[in-house]
Amino acid sequence: MSWRSLELTVAAGCAEALSDALIEAGAASVAIEDAAAGSETEEPLYGEPGMAPASAWPLSRIAALIPEVANVELLLAECVNIAGLDSVPAYRVSEIPEQDWVRLSQSQFAPIAVGARLWIVPSWHAAPDPRAINISLDPGLAFGTGSHPTTRLCLAWLEANLASGETVLDYGCGSGILAIAALKLGARRVIGVDIDPQAVSTAIENAARNEVCGEFIDAGTELDVSADIVVSNILANPLKLIAPILAGHCRPGGCLLLSGVLESQADDMIAAYRDRFRLAVGGREDGWVLLVGERRC
Repeated sequence: MSWRSLELTVAAGCAEALSDALIEAGAASVAIEDAAAGSETEEPLYGEPGMAPASAWPLSRIAALIPEVANVELLLAECVNIAGLDSVPAYRVSEIPEQDWVRLSQSQFAPIAVGARLWIVPSWHAAPDPRAINISLDPGLAFGTGSHPTTRLCLAWLEANLASGETVLDYGCGSGILAIAALKLGARRVIGVDIDPQAVSTAIENAARNEVCGEFIDAGTELDVSADIVVSNILANPLKLIAPILAGHCRPGGCLLLSGVLESQADDMIAAYRDRFRLAVGGREDGWVLLVGERRC
């Protein structure tokens, strides 16, 4: 199918409703960004699942991918009606040339070196250093390519600190990247858990690709493990909610790694886990921190 790009600029308060309406009307994807992005008036906003949304930008730019055959005027009229707006905002439509979308998507991911001996290698690339510990990865629809600071912080810690023979629990395993790294670095047993069935399937496929034997299960499955190391790379708010779960599966004296935490959230997260763990900042990168600590006996 051929596609066109539809861009609109709307005032604060309209963006979410119009975005939802575009998806309902058949847009393949919709992105919202600050209309002032790249200028001196650009405003960074942060938000997480379960938290009240951050205040909206004064003006938001909506970029939607719509089928080439769509009648733009009728589509927008329908969306304005669904969103409850008074009029159709100013917009522009641009053609998107035919491309090899798979190749274009793959070109965004290159091999990534982590530490002295670990490489994350997309499955369509050759390993830059065959002598290194190479993780062949196809992220699919799951989080975890090795490119995000939160993932790199966890990988670097595992490479530097994993000894041999540990049991590791990766809670929120995504593509399985951390679980596979732990196995390749010497862990005896690794269990990956995720709430997304697609992530579990992707992790299983990636483990097979790397010829390691990890266990990957849905978060709703009963879990009976007391791990030496528990790692969870999610976001601050859900990490607070699952604190009892992580504590329940980490042996006394065991180690906990929490990632997906902004520097500004570190003290609050340490306080939330204080009754169960002695946490401290174990790494920093691009405004993110890795919290590491020991399970209280």
